[in-house]
Amino acid sequence: MKKIISIIALGLALGAVSCTKQEADDNKGMGMLSVDMNFAPQTRALTADELTNTAQVNIYKADYSGLVRSYAYSAIPSPLYLAADSYRVDVIAGEAVSQTPAIASWDSKSYKGSKSFEIIANQVTSVQVVAGVSNAVTKVSFDETVAENFNDGYTLTVTLSDENASQLVYNAAKSGAEGYFIVSDLFEPSLTWTFTGTLAKDGSSFTKTGVIENVQPGKLYSMNLKYTIKDGDIDFTLSVDRTTEIVDDTIIFEPVSTGLAASSIYEIWAAHADVHANVDSSNEGATVQFSYSSNGSDWLYEDGVLGEDGMYHATLRNLTASTDYSYNLVINGEVIGESKTFRTEAAPALPNASFEYVSLVSGQKFYKFYDPDCGVEGCNTKFWASGNSDEESGGSIKPGSMAQITVPDTEDYYTGDGGKQSVRAQSLEVLGMTLAAGNLFTGQFVETVGTSGGKVNFGRPWEARPTAIKFWAKYTTGKINYTSSSVSLTKNDYDRAQIKVALGTWDPKKYGGTTESPVLINTTQPSTFVDFYNDPKGGTVANGDVVIYRDGYDINKAGVTAEATDQWREYIIPINYQKGNVYPTHIIISCSASQYGDYFVGSSSSKLWLDAFELIYE
Repeated sequence: MKKIISIIALGLALGAVSCTKQEADDNKGMGMLSVDMNFAPQTRALTADELTNTAQVNIYKADYSGLVRSYAYSAIPSPLYLAADSYRVDVIAGEAVSQTPAIASWDSKSYKGSKSFEIIANQVTSVQVVAGVSNAVTKVSFDETVAENFNDGYTLTVTLSDENASQLVYNAAKSGAEGYFIVSDLFEPSLTWTFTGTLAKDGSSFTKTGVIENVQPGKLYSMNLKYTIKDGDIDFTLSVDRTTEIVDDTIIFEPVSTGLAASSIYEIWAAHADVHANVDSSNEGATVQFSYSSNGSDWLYEDGVLGEDGMYHATLRNLTASTDYSYNLVINGEVIGESKTFRTEAAPALPNASFEYVSLVSGQKFYKFYDPDCGVEGCNTKFWASGNSDEESGGSIKPGSMAQITVPDTEDYYTGDGGKQSVRAQSLEVLGMTLAAGNLFTGQFVETVGTSGGKVNFGRPWEARPTAIKFWAKYTTGKINYTSSSVSLTKNDYDRAQIKVALGTWDPKKYGGTTESPVLINTTQPSTFVDFYNDPKGGTVANGDVVIYRDGYDINKAGVTAEATDQWREYIIPINYQKGNVYPTHIIISCSASQYGDYFVGSSSSKLWLDAFELIYE
């Protein structure tokens, strides 16, 4: 276990028991400073240890009269004595302190943080410095109109106004990538951008240049290039976001001593929280626990586990959502150091999750899975939709047809929640030539595409982080009678249903949808389908799915179990988070009576009943 100096709540009078009398006399009128580091989260370019060991710690007089001390973090003396006075500590880490720093880089980030503090004679001062990304960050995105109107090889070069004219060159492969420039806050640097390309229509060269003035550290500058024609002239529109703060890759520099360490905000969930503590090596073999309470009187305890990083960790479970908690480090039954607090996240429920509220507009034959006049919270929200369409455009079935692929069912439903109806999604033959898969999803139907497809916008706003989704389902099916070369299933196979859930930060500019429902799916264009397990555009934060077979069910691809599915059964889908340091903005729940219905593959006899959806927060 790493050596840690225990300094919490100790003055020199107590600390001096480990010092000689001469040392104590030499340091009269002095105070002691402790600085150490913790990371949340770790960077891609450097490990936490590498980032820590290479960090530069500079201590200045508070009146800016000059540098007092400067150390590489690995060389900070312990203890560190300073004369009683006011100071400021600057912590610089990452690329900025490398021997030959790359001023412009695709992946090498720099960090900086400052903190003022007071040294009091004969006392220990603990300083916490929060250091964020100190680069000016650029992000260049090429609209599809650029590729449509320019030959391959177009570029946008971003150049910093430093003595070396440091630059990054964006091309089609780098569209949407972030670049990092080391900039000083002592002057007002600028970024010059230059687009060069060859127009496809006539082979002529095109160049356009602009300048972003007063570039600031820790800001994201987003440049979105789009080709337009106005009055016969070529015009590029450029938008620069000077307001977006860089919030990821925060580094916390804090005193390390026996006591609680800070938890990342992403470690606090609705029903559990990950907590950490440093424990002096002199306590090796001791019983280390974390106590926690929401009311200050009823305390629960969780054993700490020593990690490879030399810290103790624990997960506090069975917490109540939207609740304030206090917690302590407990060693051998004694509370050590100061308490810390956190507030758990909210745990909202899905609106109209049992589908008790539906509506049918006069003159329309397609049900909407909300009721604008219900008077019950959530039931009047346009959250769920289907291929029937929730607008007046006719849905995925030919206008005028009496067929409906998704309907409320008052005869067959799950009885355990007190509800009186379910949703039945059934795959049907349309016009005698194609399959319309029964479906239900969070989002909005957009429009039909000919007689064989449609466009839907998936997703609804959602910021909470559930750990699983539970629902009840019943499924009947038959052998596949509509096939496609895009899918390996044949007419010898039985159809199967699929329910998918995903949370993400899908940018509608990338995914084609809207702010409310950001992911556009065109069933006639498989290129628009999103693989939530491997999303190349990077918008998916978490996901899970279940496939329901005729003769059993398969949870998370764990294998088929021989259980009949033509009766109501409970299904639980764990939600696996691919990004632990990102909050979602939207949720997608997609249910289909035919797993490959997007490819028009399945059985026209497939029927999927759904009821009692519930998000689980554990």
